[in-house]
Amino acid sequence: MKRLWLIIMLLAPLAVFAQQVVVSGSVMDDKTGEGLRQVSISAGRVSVVTNEDGAFSLKLDQLPATITVSHIGYKTRKVALTEGKAENLKISLAPTTIQLREIVVTKANPRELVDIAIKKIPDNYSRVPELLQTFYRETAMKRKHYIYVAEGVEDMYKTPYTRNIGRDRVAIVKGRRLLSQKQGDTLGIKVLGGPVLPVQLDVVKNQEMLLNPEDLDAYDFAMGVPEYINDRLQYVVKISPKYPMPYALYNGTLYIDSERLAFTRIELDLDMSDKDKATRTMLVKKPIGVRFKPRELSCVVDYRYEDGVTRISYLRNIFRFNCDWKKRLFSTSFTATCEMVVTDSQSDSVLPITSRNSFDSRDAYYDKVEYFMDPEYWSKYNIIEPSESLDKAIKKLVATYRRN
Repeated sequence: MKRLWLIIMLLAPLAVFAQQVVVSGSVMDDKTGEGLRQVSISAGRVSVVTNEDGAFSLKLDQLPATITVSHIGYKTRKVALTEGKAENLKISLAPTTIQLREIVVTKANPRELVDIAIKKIPDNYSRVPELLQTFYRETAMKRKHYIYVAEGVEDMYKTPYTRNIGRDRVAIVKGRRLLSQKQGDTLGIKVLGGPVLPVQLDVVKNQEMLLNPEDLDAYDFAMGVPEYINDRLQYVVKISPKYPMPYALYNGTLYIDSERLAFTRIELDLDMSDKDKATRTMLVKKPIGVRFKPRELSCVVDYRYEDGVTRISYLRNIFRFNCDWKKRLFSTSFTATCEMVVTDSQSDSVLPITSRNSFDSRDAYYDKVEYFMDPEYWSKYNIIEPSESLDKAIKKLVATYRRN
C-alpha cells in the first residue's frame, strides 16, 4: 500500500507578514450552544480553522469588512467586523436543511459521478504552480495524557493538478516540539503520517492513493444523503470494500459539488477487518519485543473554492493503536494525530522548493525543529489555536522539563 512516513516519539518561503489585526472568537451550534471544531474562518485567501473547543484566531494585515464562517452541514455566515469589535466574537451557525426536491440526486449513478469528477480535476483545480503557507501540528497521547507535541509553519509547493505529486515539496519555516521527560514515555516507533502528509494525502492529486481505476474497481458505491458545504449542495458518495486487495482498503465518504463536480471533502477510514493488512499500512518500524495492535486510521481532507480555483485547505489524520510487551499482561493505548490547515496561498511567479531545503519523508520531524518555551512563538503566524486540554498539557510538559 502507498505509505506516508512520520517518526513519532511515543512511550516513548511565503513571506512573513507584519500582521497588525487579530480577529478572534469562538463558533458554536446555535441550537446546542456547543463549540464546533474544524470550522473554516477566512478572509480572502487567508484562513484558519477552529480548534477542538470551537475557538479561533485569525491574523491579518488589515481589518477586513467581513469574515466567512463555514462548516459542513451548516449555513455559511458572513460576519461584519468593525474597529474595536473584532476579538472575542461569539458566532453561532445554524444547521442546513435538505429540501425534498434535492433528494432526487440519490438516483444518480455513484461510480459514474466519481469518474466524471475525476475527469474534471484539470478544470477545477490549479493549473499553475502554487506556494501554500500552512500550519502543521502532530501530537501523541498515551492513554488520555499528551506525551508529545510538535508543530510548525510550513511552505508547501504544489505543481499543477495536471501532474502527479512527484515534485511537490514541503519545507519547515519555523517549528518547535515538546516531549514527555518520563522514562516510561521514551520509545521510538515509526507510524504513518508526518509533515509530508499534505502532499501524500491530497487524494485528488495523489490518485494512486484511491482515485485510480484499479483501486476504485475494488469498491462498492452508493449515494448518500446530500449535504451543504459553503452553502453549496454536495452529492455524497459512500464507498466500501467490495473484494479483497493485497493491501487494506477504506470505508469512505466523497463529497462532490453538484454544479462544478469538484471533490470538496473526502473522509476515509481504514478497513480493520484484516489486522495484518492494517498493520502493514500503518506501521513502518517498531522496537524488538513490542507488539503493535492497530485500532483505527481515519483521515479527513477538505478543499476550498476561492478565486475560481479549488485548493486543499485542511486535513486531519488520526490513528489509534495498542502496544504491549511480551510477558506483560496489559497493553497500552496510544492516539497520534496530524493536523494541517492552509493559512495563505500564492500563485504568481512562485519558485519550487529545492530538494535540499525540503522535508524528506524519511526525516524525523522531532529532529528538525527546536524545543519550545517562548509563549509568543507564533506571534506573526496564523495557527490552529491549541484546545484548552492541549494548552494545559503543554504547560504541564514545560513545567516538567524545567524541573529536570
